[in-house]
Amino acid sequence: SDGSIRLHQMTSEYPVMQWNDSTNGQPVIALQWALTRPAVFFALDASSNIYIWDLLENDLLPVAKQTIPSEKVVAMALLGEPEKANGLLGLVLAKEPGQIDIQYVKKKWASP
Repeated sequence: SDGSIRLHQMTSEYPVMQWNDSTNGQPVIALQWALTRPAVFFALDASSNIYIWDLLENDLLPVAKQTIPSEKVVAMALLGEPEKANGLLGLVLAKEPGQIDIQYVKKKWASP
């Protein structure tokens, strides 16, 4: 609820990494690892901002932030086929009035 993100290892109760205030204090609504690139994850905050984290590029801050300007985004899921080498990765965004939007991610964050 405070915008912090913690990365845990299954064998420890303490986080391996913790990013405080990673969304400028906005609650994190959804967080999901990329299906095609294991070091990348996406976070959606309550203000409809999507943060892209690539831990191989920068493990302190998100590498990109995208604001969805129209309707409020209430849910996020990723789609892709990890067994295929094409690196195609998409974000499925559910907006408040019931619309579904699919956006494809740049190859540099999707390619294995």
